Amino acid sequence: MQTRNYLLYDVFTTGRLAGNPLAVVLDSKGLDTAAMQAIAREFNLSETVFVLPPDNAKHRARIRIFTPDYEMPFAGHPTVGSAIALADLGGETAGIFVLEENIGPVRCAVSKHDGATFAEFDLAKLPEPLELSADAEAIGAALGLGPHEIGFENHRVSFWSAGVPYVTIPVADLKAAGQIRLDNQAWSELAPRKSEWAFASPYVYCRETVNHESAFHVRMIVPGSPSYEDPATGSAAAAFAGAIMHFDRPTDGISQLWIEQGLEMGRPSRIRLELNVDGGKLAAARIGGHAVKVAEGKLFV
Repeated sequence: MQTRNYLLYDVFTTGRLAGNPLAVVLDSKGLDTAAMQAIAREFNLSETVFVLPPDNAKHRARIRIFTPDYEMPFAGHPTVGSAIALADLGGETAGIFVLEENIGPVRCAVSKHDGATFAEFDLAKLPEPLELSADAEAIGAALGLGPHEIGFENHRVSFWSAGVPYVTIPVADLKAAGQIRLDNQAWSELAPRKSEWAFASPYVYCRETVNHESAFHVRMIVPGSPSYEDPATGSAAAAFAGAIMHFDRPTDGISQLWIEQGLEMGRPSRIRLELNVDGGKLAAARIGGHAVKVAEGKLFV
């Protein structure tokens, strides 16, 4: 029986038992899709990464990302966590390399400051608007909110994807964000699908924040039976860049925004979203954050 090394990292945090947990299976060559899916189900985390030899020898690795139920084309906290895990294994304090994901090659940069390791990656796909037919009031009701709690300033409910689609839902303040309760039945009747077996998730945000350095406070609920909350969602932050560009219209140049998430569930997380705006349009964007190793072990499969 072959043993395979794995690592557990908490991502988008500098402290253990916070952020979003990630399993990284290092020795994945020879595992087929069914085996990877079974192992991801065994870990039962929001995502598990499988590290494989790259198709292009110039790249660091190929990674495949699985939830307990299906494979993802791309995800943020697995990308950040994998980049930091591979840099840690190589004893690197800084470096730039490419990870191959199903969405395409993803350029990552890793750096270490004051004992904390930070990684960021370029979006392989910039956010695009998608058609949303559901009424904003009905979307709010599916989250247990009234019409007066949906929207702020010029921000309205919209639908975006940078590889994974999300319904971005502005709410009035922290109180409204703290009150959301997803009605799975109502959501399934109005939400757009991201695949034949899954609905797009609601990504709720407000301008009011707990930490003064944050630009937005967010929550992301994964619909299903049962539904669950995600403590830090990089792919949603990538899609959210589209809403920021559309409603806030940042000026040309590079701007960095910190997004706080996971506070309501006791897993505080911080995601850095960097926007490169040229001629009023989004030319590039990056997602970044810290990660820390929590555990390591062997799989007997």
